[in-house]
Amino acid sequence: MIQNAQEASFKYMNKFFFSIKVIFFYLLIVSNLASKESNYYNEGIKLFENKKYSESKIFFEKDIVFNPKNERSYLYLAKIFHKDEKISQEEINLNTVLLLNPKNDEALYMLILLKIKKFDYTEAKNLTTKFNVVCKTFCSKKNEIKEKFDKLNPDNDKSYN
Repeated sequence: MIQNAQEASFKYMNKFFFSIKVIFFYLLIVSNLASKESNYYNEGIKLFENKKYSESKIFFEKDIVFNPKNERSYLYLAKIFHKDEKISQEEINLNTVLLLNPKNDEALYMLILLKIKKFDYTEAKNLTTKFNVVCKTFCSKKNEIKEKFDKLNPDNDKSYN
């Protein structure tokens, strides 16, 4: 009877240690993947700052594979597509940023400029209204946007505000 209790206790301890090993292994893998995710984004930033846009694009795309909700990677992809003059890809990435974070004022600003470039003034004005409400870091761009609209309308259309 004592031997059966010892065997049961031994089996229980083995299961317990096995569970601990599995949890430890899982946490190790998850932390390793998390570091790769941030490494892709950080490497993309370094390359972007060194004006190696096509190389940085690959790292931002890899980051999105591991972290599809990283609005910053989409924003940098939009910046890359802007430099490459790929308007439709730029717009897709800006819209994705705004889908993930409707208050991203940099993406709103870039999308306003894109809509003006595409002669979609109605949508640009709608986005400007939203931009004026949520701006935090790009509030200094309000005057630039207003000037762009003023240049479009020689009579200085008062419907902007």
